[in-house]
Amino acid sequence: MKTKILGIVMMLIGSLAFGQLSSTGVSPSGVLDGVYIQQHIPTKKVVSYASLREADVMWSKRIWRTIDVQQKLNFPLFYPEAPLTDRMALWDVIKYGIETEGSLTPYEIIGDGKYDFDGEFLYPLLPPNGNTKDEVYRESLDAIFYSTSEVEKIGDDGEPVFDLEGDPEMIKSKKAVTADQIVKYLVKEDWFFDKQRSVMDVRIIGICPVIKQFDENGDLKEGVKPLFWLYFPECRYVFQNYFVYNRQNDAQRMSFDDLFWKRMFASFIHKESNVYDRDVKIYEQNGIKALLQSEKIKNEMLLIEHDLWHL
Repeated sequence: MKTKILGIVMMLIGSLAFGQLSSTGVSPSGVLDGVYIQQHIPTKKVVSYASLREADVMWSKRIWRTIDVQQKLNFPLFYPEAPLTDRMALWDVIKYGIETEGSLTPYEIIGDGKYDFDGEFLYPLLPPNGNTKDEVYRESLDAIFYSTSEVEKIGDDGEPVFDLEGDPEMIKSKKAVTADQIVKYLVKEDWFFDKQRSVMDVRIIGICPVIKQFDENGDLKEGVKPLFWLYFPECRYVFQNYFVYNRQNDAQRMSFDDLFWKRMFASFIHKESNVYDRDVKIYEQNGIKALLQSEKIKNEMLLIEHDLWHL
């Protein structure tokens, strides 16, 4: 009996090691890194949103937020810098969902000579006829997940190679974008008052990773660059199966979807829906004034929620 039980356990560990998410606690070599197989989060199902009709929405406001991963409360989104057997950074989860699993669709920022900084999901990056091995599609993905730069060609002797004119030969080097290069995430969300449930609610519509900018030589430049937008309701099915670190208890971790659902992140508002379609920083150039305007928008939304109870 003990032999049969041991065999079943080993088969379960083997099946989890090959083909399952890396958040089970089982290493790629099939070793259980812990005292039990972590099954709750990797097999967790998405909790559906409450039913909502247009007639139930008395008031709504579209908001764009910035989540700075350098803030302490946002560290679970940023760390670990390299994936572990039981957890990984949000960027690695997104990369897995797009590049490996193919369950997430990135929406490019630039398309047809126009820009989509606000996440209107205008330019989806999809494989033609579902062929994920298509060369053009793979090149488009490489442009997202890898940064290219020109470096000197090195010969077998370890020395630079020169052309006939005596100039060093240059070759293109491809380097993967890693989690430590992500500086913030942009979030687009809708706040609304549901009179059917008598609650002020919020639903995230899109999320966009933002990276440090590098020039063609691989040197860090001033400023940042948004990579692509993701449709958040689609992301939930991937985010739900990955652990987020719990500072208090390793046995009671939550998923990335839980983190966003419970609003357990620090952020500031950089834009609200307005007639001019402009960011806060456009009319509040000073950094302190922009943050104060962000707080003002948040307070106005709170007052609206209170006032709706008297209608």
